[in-house]
Amino acid sequence: MDTRFSRLFNLTETQAIEILDAPANDSDEASNRYIAASHLVNFDSAEAIAALIRAVKNDDDDLDNRIVRRKALEALGRLKVAAAVPVIDDALTDEDNYLVENAAWALGEIGTDDTAILEKLAEQLDRPDQSYRTLIHALATLNYKPAVERIKVFTTSEQAPIASAALTAIYRLTDDEAVIPQVLQFLQSHNVNARRGSIQDLMDANYSAAIPPIAQCPVSSVFRLRAIRQLAELAIKTGKLTFADVQPHLENVLRDHPDTVALVHAYDRELTVPELVQALYGTDFGRCYLASKTLIDHHAKTAPAELLARYEAEGYNDYGAHYHIMRMFGWLQMSEGYDLLIEALNNKAPQFQKSRTAAAIALGELGSTQAIPPLTAALSVPIWDLQYAALMSLSKLGESNLDQHFDSDKTDWLIQEKLNSL
Repeated sequence: MDTRFSRLFNLTETQAIEILDAPANDSDEASNRYIAASHLVNFDSAEAIAALIRAVKNDDDDLDNRIVRRKALEALGRLKVAAAVPVIDDALTDEDNYLVENAAWALGEIGTDDTAILEKLAEQLDRPDQSYRTLIHALATLNYKPAVERIKVFTTSEQAPIASAALTAIYRLTDDEAVIPQVLQFLQSHNVNARRGSIQDLMDANYSAAIPPIAQCPVSSVFRLRAIRQLAELAIKTGKLTFADVQPHLENVLRDHPDTVALVHAYDRELTVPELVQALYGTDFGRCYLASKTLIDHHAKTAPAELLARYEAEGYNDYGAHYHIMRMFGWLQMSEGYDLLIEALNNKAPQFQKSRTAAAIALGELGSTQAIPPLTAALSVPIWDLQYAALMSLSKLGESNLDQHFDSDKTDWLIQEKLNSL
């Protein structure tokens, strides 16, 4: 039996450093060294940082070692180690494009005002086959205005995520808001990566006016909720927006009915119910929302049986489809799915977290007061979107005085805003 990985569980800092310092050409230690580099991000000590820097400096050209170097750079960036800037600087001109990408990202996380290093970072835009999106993002984060003209070249890139990053960087570096409409257009791209990338770019730009179109963007609600939360918090603090401005968009995303999503796909033929249910298992949520809407609008009577059958066969284990099926139980008024919704509401597995929120909303849609106790219990779970969804459903079911379930000093700010609105 292969026991090489057994010692990697519950690694101490000392053990992780010892493994990371193992010879780079020891093939038996290759995977262990990668995991050790990953683990050391949990130890912000001089010893851990020194080990990570040693790993980055180890220029053995073996592929396994290059992968370890990349991970060590990432860990240094996450730890925001200012002392690592010189070794990151050296990595910017490495022949390994992925190492350059991680170096640029780490530099953006740590920060520097050294113009020589910033210029070297900008020069990497002239090299072929680089991770231009990451380079551009780092230059914008580091506010290196001399890179503007070089970044402008990428605003017309055929790769939408790169073009979006470049346009947003121009806005961040020059305050030229004229480029923002082009970024917003990517929210409706047929390319799911372009949609996700543009949301991140708008977050990086702190462009709170994008909250309404972000709310309608056909990507996972996880991306949209994270963006709305971040943009709203800063905008409300600075007085640009009020919670009342944000609330309808936030709650539309939490409810996540396909009618509130701007669909970017269409069918060129009529799909059967099994085909539509199968579409809920896709990775492009834009297609999942199209399938959901079609099922609701045209197959409300025949869809429930297929949804339950597919759930029993595989949906219980596919966290993406699981989320959509929980939503459909509510939209199709499937009381036969009540027990599965309660199960989902209480599922603590991290990959099923968004299904808990979907279940909370669906239980409110079913309208049964028997859901009040489990929804009330969900208010004590320290997950803000689950708490918010439970509040929405409890209010819909006629419950009042919901603030009694919270300690105002420890309540998430969005939950407190919701309570105030009630």
